[in-house]
Amino acid sequence: MTAGPTLSDIELAAQELSTHISRTPLEYSQNLSDVLGAPVHLKMENLQRTGSFKVRGATYRLLHLTDEERARGVVAASAGNHAQGVALAARELGIPATIFMPLGVPVPKLLSTRGYGAEVILEGETVETPLRLAQEFAERTGAVFIPPYDNLDVVTGQGTLGLEIMDQLPEVDTILVGIGGGGLIAGVAVAAKARAAAAGRTVRIIGVQAENAAPFVPSMAAGEPIEVVTKPTIADGILVARPGDIPFAIIKDLVDEVVTVSDDDIARAIVVLMERAKVVVEPAGAVGIAALLAGKITATGPTVSVLSGGNIDPLLLQRVIAHGLVASGRYMTIRVPLPDRPGQLSRVSEIISQAGANVVEVLHTRHGQGMQISQVILQISVETRGLEHQALTLQALRDAGFAPEEIVDA
Repeated sequence: MTAGPTLSDIELAAQELSTHISRTPLEYSQNLSDVLGAPVHLKMENLQRTGSFKVRGATYRLLHLTDEERARGVVAASAGNHAQGVALAARELGIPATIFMPLGVPVPKLLSTRGYGAEVILEGETVETPLRLAQEFAERTGAVFIPPYDNLDVVTGQGTLGLEIMDQLPEVDTILVGIGGGGLIAGVAVAAKARAAAAGRTVRIIGVQAENAAPFVPSMAAGEPIEVVTKPTIADGILVARPGDIPFAIIKDLVDEVVTVSDDDIARAIVVLMERAKVVVEPAGAVGIAALLAGKITATGPTVSVLSGGNIDPLLLQRVIAHGLVASGRYMTIRVPLPDRPGQLSRVSEIISQAGANVVEVLHTRHGQGMQISQVILQISVETRGLEHQALTLQALRDAGFAPEEIVDA
């Protein structure tokens, strides 16, 4: 038997949560359907209260506290979405809440958490320090610690998202879900697999992790949770070094596959979602679309990608858009050595214009290592229509006798 909640448990949770959460829309995407070769729908959990699915599990956990536990208050640690979910649920249920957050938490998430009435304590460079302090606070004060994913009530609450998908698209064949600690995909897998089985069919559940924080890949191979060394990723909402024990016991039996995506893939997905679906999604919420665009998903029928959250710092969004444009071949910066004589800049600009690219920024300098006295360096940023157009633009410069070099990290 698979550990964790049953379908009946999740259906009961959906009833209890009905007045506390939103039933988020499921939207069809023609553009992404064309990419995959099968119908693609977006589960818009970025429109959920607090902007994330986390409010489902947090609220369901708080609903199950005893009166004595409610009086003691709750405590949690989070870099954002879990904090907001706990804070909102606590406010609505009249429970005192203390949230520990790292010092570098995005300002919008910090302000939202405080706005929901929680006491916020900032400490530590990463979420590990707030997690330790929150657990110490619970031991010292008697407050109930609310874990972000490794808890049966939390998994059960997150599973209500799976019920909504099955209600909204009964013929769904594949569901793509981002994985951090595993609470969301575990709950969705239980609900979706059981509903599909009751209808005499199957549904694929595919998890997606950022390649810089992907403990589920070795864990699934080993059959037990494995801790990995993580690297920085823009998908900080799923930056987890080790799967949760309760979610993993479910995932190893019910999740069909786990794939990984790069930060470039994620940035490109965010740009595509903004341009084509007209939605703003945080990096962790875009990993399913990133996997689809990167060719990691095989079409087998109607597919749903869960946009699990929309809480992105505007400053990060600005950087992500720039990065996404570069990754998709829409923007490039090139370095061109030129002889130091009049008319060279004009000539290069004319060639780029004739190639159909648009110059947006120019740096022209006589200073730099490795330059000859009679040389200048032109660094020029251009807008292009894609990777093929970039190659044509570079070739046009080469055909004219120049030696352009693309600056990859620009």
